[in-house]
Amino acid sequence: MTDIKKIKTALVSVFHKDGLEELLAALNAEGVKFLSTGGTQKFIESLGYECQTVESVTTYPSILGGRVKTLHPKVFGGILARRDNAGDQEQMKTYDIPEIDLVVVDLYPFEDTVASGASEQDIIEKIDIGGISLIRAAAKNFNDVVIVASKAEYGILTDIIREKGAQTSLADRRMLATRAFGVSSHYDTAIHAWFDK
Repeated sequence: MTDIKKIKTALVSVFHKDGLEELLAALNAEGVKFLSTGGTQKFIESLGYECQTVESVTTYPSILGGRVKTLHPKVFGGILARRDNAGDQEQMKTYDIPEIDLVVVDLYPFEDTVASGASEQDIIEKIDIGGISLIRAAAKNFNDVVIVASKAEYGILTDIIREKGAQTSLADRRMLATRAFGVSSHYDTAIHAWFDK
């Protein structure tokens, strides 16, 4: 069946690590390669798994106090490229863009930060930019890419991998994309409500 896609490379960039260990173990057992940044990369390596840095792909360090880490054509090209589009594939080769088959994100805790009574500056710094962009890109390209948009979805993908190995059906990817747009919608609604208060 052509709608089955294999997961070979996963970009993992999460705030909450709880529950991630099982998913990483399932992916690692299937030979999936990890790509990550900062604290998530250190967490993956602490479990004994190899993890390539996003910086080694983009050739840019994390800049502006961590505000810009994943926002780069080599990352977003790897997510958004259509695998059955000859033009996209040609550009992937031209610009040496690696395919990213799975994106695992857990956003900065905006609502928890607001609820804690934090300062306006602290609240603003918890408005996730890279994470929300990764979610939207991967969900948009659900034909080819799997998106796990919050820790609530870690277990869903873990179960799929245990059942089928590191591969997903179009129905799996569409279901996870639907959940991902729900996550991004809720997140933006919370930010809007705070600005609008």
